[in-house]
Amino acid sequence: MDTTKFGNTSPGSLCRINTEWGPDFAFTPNHLPPEKGSFPDRLWPLLAEARHHVGMLEGLGRTLPNPGILLRPLEDREAIQSSRLEGTYASPRELLLFELDPRESKSGRDPSNDHREVFNYRLALNHGTSSPLPISQRLMKELHALLMSGVRGRDKSPGEFRKIHVGIGYGGRFIPPPPENLAECLDSLEKYCHVQQSSFDPLVDSFFVHYQFETVHPFIDGNGRVGRLLLAIMLQQRCALTKPWLYMSEYFEQSREEYMQRLFDVSARNDWAGWINFCLIGTLKQAKETIHRCERLLAIREGFAAKLANCKGSLRLKRIIDDVFHSPFVRVKDLPKRLGITYPTAKQDVQRLVDAGILKELQNIKPRTYFAPEVFSVAYEKLDNP
Repeated sequence: MDTTKFGNTSPGSLCRINTEWGPDFAFTPNHLPPEKGSFPDRLWPLLAEARHHVGMLEGLGRTLPNPGILLRPLEDREAIQSSRLEGTYASPRELLLFELDPRESKSGRDPSNDHREVFNYRLALNHGTSSPLPISQRLMKELHALLMSGVRGRDKSPGEFRKIHVGIGYGGRFIPPPPENLAECLDSLEKYCHVQQSSFDPLVDSFFVHYQFETVHPFIDGNGRVGRLLLAIMLQQRCALTKPWLYMSEYFEQSREEYMQRLFDVSARNDWAGWINFCLIGTLKQAKETIHRCERLLAIREGFAAKLANCKGSLRLKRIIDDVFHSPFVRVKDLPKRLGITYPTAKQDVQRLVDAGILKELQNIKPRTYFAPEVFSVAYEKLDNP
């Protein structure tokens, strides 16, 4: 690690270490919170605007007749984008098809390995947002174990903090704290997460914690994903959101190089202001985009209701449509058990939705699978600027 990049104001300490790749230096961050000057007055207007839009998002979310209309696509998009930051790629279509029939990969080269990693992220996200546990070392381990279940990396101590040195970036650009310092770092971080009254805004506090976790890097692998899971959970808890409406991975993935550089600049140059400014811009962007998606999904839902008004079996069709907003993919074979109907009736119902222009068959997929193109486009694909 190039120690010349670390100035006298660096919020941590460097120490000599002996690693499997030879002598080097590791960085251990100071305990949170940083000094008060870490949030300069010039950021107050941006913070106020970001908080305003987070409030708008919460208000819109509370009016939804079914929160799953927004939550499920948000969770899937978060899983996909966070995994992309780690070099794992699965398209929304691949993830949704995998969710219909999850399976364990046979090898690291099996394409389903990527699908399983993204699927695991969503499982961990659901676990974290519904867990009675506060943000804690125990929760960190549980999330990590879920992420590493049945995928490459399962041999890298899932659910256990590392006992070896690790490097981040090409050529070990950054070396996190040595393993003997982890216990103190994590104890301090956990205590800070439990502070009831902070001198910083909850949004700002959440981004402080995200920096600290990523810098401590407590696991051999999967730290980025666990850190972003914890960020989503903390944003919900600290900002008093009824549901986890706000996710940052898409913004971090789109600004990947700056994201990594901003984290590094805090450690090297004490540039907390640059990091928080970057995160608040992302908060504003993600909140606006989520509001835009939600409004369009609600409009599509109203349009579907109008199309179904005069259809035979409209009550049953409405149940299928409600599920389409949870996941836009539908298989005829799954409907009889779900709706308590026969297979021929399920097939007829799906055909009515095709005739109404709501569903369309996916080609070359067995068993026969249909999807709602309008819902899929708004929920999962890139939108024009809201």
